[in-house]
Amino acid sequence: MAVLRQDIYQNIQRLEILCESDPAKYSNLIEVLKKEESEGNARKNSSCSKAFLWLTRSMDFMVALLQRSVKDPWQNMEQVVEESYNLTLKPWHGWISSAAFKVALKLVPDNKTFISLLMKKDQSYDNLKEDMQTLISLLVPMLEEHHSILKFYRLDRLKST
Repeated sequence: MAVLRQDIYQNIQRLEILCESDPAKYSNLIEVLKKEESEGNARKNSSCSKAFLWLTRSMDFMVALLQRSVKDPWQNMEQVVEESYNLTLKPWHGWISSAAFKVALKLVPDNKTFISLLMKKDQSYDNLKEDMQTLISLLVPMLEEHHSILKFYRLDRLKST
């Protein structure tokens, strides 16, 4: 998960840097996407548009992972991660990213360790499950909106290089 976390952090940082460069001009994501589209930079690997795309896909992966974990908390974690990856990220990854994922898959903790990492101190599993369901219910509509925006700007079909 460290690789995913680093990728997410870099994408957030890329967006923050642009927004902080002119907060009045880049007060929302749509302005950033419009700017990059008008300049012809939206599809470049270093663009904020691509950062937004991969942040959205990373959140898709996390939602799929949480949904599977809520549905069957004692399912083999490696299988949960692989199924979530296959559904959300694999269609957009090239062979290098897919190969890196297969290596990273071997480092996935067992489900007991994973769940214990998510739990607050003295939290019951039922409370964690409730928290995960709440998070999922908040993220899904937001992600649907993100995908609509990506589709509008024709960024929804871009693959990694």
